[in-house]
Amino acid sequence: MEETSREAVATAVQRVAGMLQRSDQLDKVEQYRRREARKKASVEARLKLWKTWSSIDGIIMYNTANTFAFYAAIQSQLDGVRTGLTQLHTALLDVKDIQSSLANVSKDWRQSINTIESLKDVKDAVVQHSQLAAAVENLKNIFSVPEIVLETKQLIEQGELLQAHRKLMELECSRDDLMYEQYRMDSKNTSDMNLISIYFEEVQGLSDELAKQLWMVLQRSMVTVRRDPTMLVSVVRIIEREEKLDRRMVDRKKQTGFIPPGRPKRWKDKMFEVLEGTVSTRIEGTQSVTREADKMWLVRLLEITRKYVLDDLIIVKNLMVQCFPPHYNTFNRFFSLYHNAVSARVKELTLEDLEANEIVSLLTWVLNTYKSVEMMGHPDLSSEFDINQLEPLLPQEVVDDLLSKYVKTFTSNITGWLRKALETDKKDWLKETEPEADQDGYYQTTLPAIVFQMFEQNLQVAAQIDGDFKEQVLKLCLKQMNSFLMRYREEVVAYKEEHLKDRQLPQCYIQYMIAIINNCQTFKESINSLKRKYSQSSEPFDSDIAIERTLGEVVKEGCQFLLDEVFLDLENHLNELLTRKWLAGSHSVDTICVTVEDYFNDFNKVKKPFNQDMTNEALRRVVVEYLKAVIQKRITFKNADERKEGAERMIKEAEQFKFLFKKLAAGENTDRLCGSITAIAEVFKLTDPTLLFLEVTTLVSKYPDIREDHIQALLAVRGDASREMRQMIIGTLSENKVSYSGSTQPIFKDITVPTITMTTMTTMTSMATAKLLK
Repeated sequence: MEETSREAVATAVQRVAGMLQRSDQLDKVEQYRRREARKKASVEARLKLWKTWSSIDGIIMYNTANTFAFYAAIQSQLDGVRTGLTQLHTALLDVKDIQSSLANVSKDWRQSINTIESLKDVKDAVVQHSQLAAAVENLKNIFSVPEIVLETKQLIEQGELLQAHRKLMELECSRDDLMYEQYRMDSKNTSDMNLISIYFEEVQGLSDELAKQLWMVLQRSMVTVRRDPTMLVSVVRIIEREEKLDRRMVDRKKQTGFIPPGRPKRWKDKMFEVLEGTVSTRIEGTQSVTREADKMWLVRLLEITRKYVLDDLIIVKNLMVQCFPPHYNTFNRFFSLYHNAVSARVKELTLEDLEANEIVSLLTWVLNTYKSVEMMGHPDLSSEFDINQLEPLLPQEVVDDLLSKYVKTFTSNITGWLRKALETDKKDWLKETEPEADQDGYYQTTLPAIVFQMFEQNLQVAAQIDGDFKEQVLKLCLKQMNSFLMRYREEVVAYKEEHLKDRQLPQCYIQYMIAIINNCQTFKESINSLKRKYSQSSEPFDSDIAIERTLGEVVKEGCQFLLDEVFLDLENHLNELLTRKWLAGSHSVDTICVTVEDYFNDFNKVKKPFNQDMTNEALRRVVVEYLKAVIQKRITFKNADERKEGAERMIKEAEQFKFLFKKLAAGENTDRLCGSITAIAEVFKLTDPTLLFLEVTTLVSKYPDIREDHIQALLAVRGDASREMRQMIIGTLSENKVSYSGSTQPIFKDITVPTITMTTMTTMTSMATAKLLK
């Protein structure tokens, strides 16, 4: 039993502790007590009823004979019910008594209204007494107002701002209390209000003067916080005091309708306005020079701005935050102020007539430098503010406009630069000195270096702005390069045409034409280098095919122009081939070989593979010119001795060509080309005409592009083939014509056989008649 009691007590203690956890719950102790009493009575009644019925069940089950005890239990329950009804009746009587008392109170209150109205004079006397008491209480301050005003002025001048503000608060408190009492007594009495205002009129001036001092300190806050942080703390304390007074006065106005003059001062809002203006002035004052004084004015301006912003924000974080209350969120507020000021300044700069390089400098700074570790993303700042929450300094449409303006300006500029570079290179073509050579000894001019230096510089700048913009500039450069190469080709052709008017000028025509060819190789390599370096895409550019084609045409034409120069010198010697003079012992082939070798000593300055191509083309042209001399029937052998002599000479000269071009590193086609001369010589050398068909067949099998008119010309040069034999050979070859597969380069395809017109025949007849008559 004792253990059960202890448990009950412990449970009760816990319940009481749960009810009284807060101090305000102590006022409800009586309520808790009544509630617990009701619960206890309810539980006791239930227990009593349970015990009764338990007794009844026991009696019925175990002692049904004991009827008297049963009736006794019933009587006990009835007594309990009777007691409850009695209590309810008593409570009803109490409620009626209370209702009657409330009616009497209401009646007495209605009867006392007139009595209360008759006490108005007493009420006014109380109010007047209160005002007089306030006046007496402030009497000392009222008489000392001039003295306090003077002291406050001196404190403000001395920079004792906290003490000055304390004096000002005393003055304002005296004024406000008097005005409030006057307002309570007679709110419509403006004359007394004006009298008080006039007496305290200097107080408002002191407030304004103190405010000026506060704003001056805030305007120099970056300097003040390093030299005298207590001054800044004092300013913030004063402003916080005024904020509390503002709130108090506003609350009193809601209750009474009265608010002192000059309230609310809203010095806190003004403080933030001053700080914002200070930051804006700080940013706007970074421009020290103009474009006229310094072409790098914008770079200097942006660098100064970067340094000022970073230094100031570090000061804010390390020093100024400690001078302001935590709820000001000082660092984030200053961070936003500087961001907004810089954004406004940058927007102003975009409205100026910026040059291309200035646009790039500005965009690079805005898009990259601003959020980098060099500025707003500095490690000392990033721990306090998430840089990703910053709005862009410039709207995207402004950035797009600047990029568009830059592209337009860049296109115009680069067109002018390329034109100027080409004009400079053209002047070099006319020099009497050879062009420079690279480290491998190949001739070159400075044009590729100049062009791609311009491209490289602009691409480096574009890469600083944005990857997509870099790709855009690269495409623009390649597009301009294609246009430039087309002009370059036109100028090369014009250079050749001008040279042909006087082959002695320019003196270094060959050398500069070689340099032009080499420049094309440099252009191609430089373009590929730019694409590898500045393009992330593996897809070809739209201008690639056009550039490749134009470069190939310039190279092809340049090599052609050089070979034309060679064959212009060889023209007379080539015309001597297969003539009577040649048969008599002309040294034309020796001269041809010496001339070609001499030219190709210069052509060694042509870069690979162009020099190899030139050598192969020179060999082909020499052989073709030689074959043309045969096909043109410049000579007709009179007898076997002439045929033998001519054939042996042709074989010898074919070997000379073979030796020369192998020396010049011609390709694998050398033997086949030179072999065509030897094969024709074998046709001429044959002494037995009956075997002529076999020899011609062998020739056709080796060189299937040879035509029937070529065979007829060869037989005509041989001079001993009858008409019937020629017809038989041609007819047989036609029946057994060898098809040309095209797998090897044709030799005879472009060689035409001269036809004898009626005019030519008449002329030749006249010449022969004249010769016979003579």
